[in-house]
Amino acid sequence: MRDGNKHFGVHVFGCKLNFAEASSMARRLQEEGYVRCDDPTQSQYYIIHSCTVTQEAERQCRYLIRKLHRENPDLKIIVTGCYAQLRGDELMKLPGVIATMGRLQPERVLQVLNGEQVLSCTAGEDLFIGSYSWGDRTRVFLKVQDGCDYGCSFCTIPMARGKSRSPSVSEIVSMAKQLVEQGAREIVLTGVNIGDFGKVGRRRKHTFYDLVVALDQELPDSVRLRISSIEPNLLTEKIVKVVAQSSKWMPHFHIPLQSGSDRILKLMRRRYDTSLYRERIEMIKEYIPDSAIGVDVIVGFPGETEGDFEKTFIFIESLDVTYLHVFPYSERPGTDAIKLPDKVPMNVRKERVRRLRKLSEAKKLSFYKRFLGDVRPVLLERPINGFVPGFTDNYIKVLLPEEEIEGYDNIVDIKLEEIIPFKQSIAIRGKLYEKELMCTA
Repeated sequence: MRDGNKHFGVHVFGCKLNFAEASSMARRLQEEGYVRCDDPTQSQYYIIHSCTVTQEAERQCRYLIRKLHRENPDLKIIVTGCYAQLRGDELMKLPGVIATMGRLQPERVLQVLNGEQVLSCTAGEDLFIGSYSWGDRTRVFLKVQDGCDYGCSFCTIPMARGKSRSPSVSEIVSMAKQLVEQGAREIVLTGVNIGDFGKVGRRRKHTFYDLVVALDQELPDSVRLRISSIEPNLLTEKIVKVVAQSSKWMPHFHIPLQSGSDRILKLMRRRYDTSLYRERIEMIKEYIPDSAIGVDVIVGFPGETEGDFEKTFIFIESLDVTYLHVFPYSERPGTDAIKLPDKVPMNVRKERVRRLRKLSEAKKLSFYKRFLGDVRPVLLERPINGFVPGFTDNYIKVLLPEEEIEGYDNIVDIKLEEIIPFKQSIAIRGKLYEKELMCTA
C-alpha cells in the first residue's frame, strides 16, 4: 500500500455518459488531494461507476468487485451508477463494498471517503449534475442531458436516472467554450436521451435544435462537434441541415432502431415505426451523402419470431447505414417486457446476434471501400502498439505508423490507403497527406 490513505481507482461500465460523469468525479477528488491510482493493490478506495442496461453489464460489475477484493482485501469499494441505484442492497452484500449510490455526486463520494454516513440519492430528484470527460481519451464527452421520460418496455434507465432534465443552452455553450480553451479538439454531446434536451423541471425552455445551432455559431472553427446518439423521432430535418452546412458538426449520426419489425417495435413501446426510421436515414443521406450512420439493435425480444427477425435483417440490409451495435435482449427486473410471453431461447438470441454482427462488418467494409484514396481530416489519438489511431470526420477508424507521426491530439489530413484488420473489426491504414506532398515535390 502506498503512503497515506488518499489513493483511489476508478472503473467505468457502460456508455459515454458514464465516462463523462466518472471523469468529473475523479477530477473533483484530485482537487481535494486524493491521488488516482488504478492499481487496486496500491489504492485504498475504488469507485465503480456501474451500468444496468444488460445482465452482462451487471455480471461484469459483480465479477470486478470480487476480483478487486481478491487482489486487495483491504480495498474499500464504492459502487455508483444505475446498477447501484436500482439494486444497491444486492451490491452491498459483496465483499469490500462499503457504500452504494445511484447518482454520482462527487460531494457524496467525498463524504464517504471522509468516513461520513451517506444515504443513496433517489432517482426522483430533479437535479442536473454537469460533467465531462477529460484526459481519458482525445475526444471529450460532454453531458448535456440526463434522465428519460420515455417508457420503453425493456428499459430500466428511467427508473435509475429519473425524469428528463437538462441545463440551459447558455450553460452548455459556456462549458463547451471552456473545454475548447483547455485544448479540446472534439466534443461529443452525450446524455440519456439528448434529443429531448431543453426540459427544466416540467417546462421546456429549449430544444436540441437550439443547442445545435448555438454551439455551431459560438464555438471556434478549431473544434469538432459530434452527436453521440439520438432517437429517430427526435432527429429533425432542421438538425440535419445544420450538420450538413456546418464545418464543426461531424457527418456522423447514431440512431437506435432496436427492431425492423413494426410488431416488435410496438411491443417495445418505441415512438416510431420502420417507415419513419427509413425516412430519417434517407433524409440524412440526401443532405450528407458521406455521413456515417450507426444503428442499435436488440434481438430476441419476447415474441420475436423467426419472421420478425428476418424482417429486421432485410430492413437493415436495405438501409444505407455504416455499422450496427447488436445486443441480445436482456431480462430486466421491473420492466413490462419481462412479463411478456414467448421468450426466445438464449441460443437463438446468440445466433441472431451473430448474423447481424456479420451484416454489420459487411456494411462497414462497403462504407470504408467508398473512401479509399480520399483525403479526410483525422483526429489523432494516443499511440497503441506502434500505431497512432484516429477517426475521420465521418467516423472511419484510421491507423498510422507511430514513427510517421509527431504527437497526437491533432487534426491532420490523411490519405486513406488500405483496409486492414483491427482488433475484431477493420480499419484503414492511412498516410499523412502533407508528408506525401513534400515527398512528391
